[in-house]
Amino acid sequence: MSENPILAIVGPTAVGKTSVAIAVAKKINGEIIGLDSRQIYKGMSIGTAQPTLEEVNSIPHHLISIREPNETVSAGEYADLVKDIVGKIQNKGKEPILCGGAGLYLDALTLGIFKESKTNPDIRERLSREYDEAPDVMLKKLKDIDPDYAEKVHINNKKRLIRALEIVEITGKIPTEHFKEQTSNQPFLSAGRQAGRHSIFTVLLSMERQLLINRIRERTKSMLENGWIEETKVLRENYSVEKAHALNSIGYRQICQYLDGEYSIEELEEEIVIRTRQFAKRQYTWFRNRGNPVEIDIEKFGSMDDIADEIILVWNKFANQ
Repeated sequence: MSENPILAIVGPTAVGKTSVAIAVAKKINGEIIGLDSRQIYKGMSIGTAQPTLEEVNSIPHHLISIREPNETVSAGEYADLVKDIVGKIQNKGKEPILCGGAGLYLDALTLGIFKESKTNPDIRERLSREYDEAPDVMLKKLKDIDPDYAEKVHINNKKRLIRALEIVEITGKIPTEHFKEQTSNQPFLSAGRQAGRHSIFTVLLSMERQLLINRIRERTKSMLENGWIEETKVLRENYSVEKAHALNSIGYRQICQYLDGEYSIEELEEEIVIRTRQFAKRQYTWFRNRGNPVEIDIEKFGSMDDIADEIILVWNKFANQ
């Protein structure tokens, strides 16, 4: 069984993580585990850019399209799912590869979760309504009780803002206190520099800002043309927006507004691009500030094969330190 650290390929939305992970997996006999808080849901293949059938058939993927959109998946539950899948992959003599852009899920694996990490659907639903009415009031509330954590939360990040206030109501502690306690937990993986089966090696994929924005714009247009609006209609018919929190994701939320007559199709596309661009920036900041990743500018390589070779080279070098 391999003693290499578990490889995590992360990066902002639209940077090309899935294609890179597949190229790497083919070279190291790997299987891919989704590190994405939305690809885990069924019926959202277009809007979450889930791997295609061809991609899934080429390399096994895990934690993709396994939950209903009205189910919640906490970071702690995700970590437990990963533990089980990693063990099964390694027992087959293969290499697990984490791939995605959910920094909070990666933290759950490398830092552990705070002991009182629970959710309350009723509190979350109420906070969601309050956010829709006055997001600025909610952000001010968080600033008043936890100014340090509020600095990390953008007013447009509905999920994170609601979760922060939910934590306070459920536990009586501010998020900053909980995250300080994480260091005393026993995480599944170590984010440190020591190699081995219970450590993780993180590769952050990057590219020049304008090129990424262009890719976001092109992908948004393609997703809308390929049925994203119709996909959202089906989700709205089967789940209420209040219950299906996954519909509060970037893109789905704006499409719901479009269906309610708040946007023209041109305004919809531009709004999704703006929100996605802002999200990508936050993803870069999150990963660069945590976990000591090795950043690889994929523009510097001539082919996907070359990118995969570079990742494997630095991964093996880390393992042999």
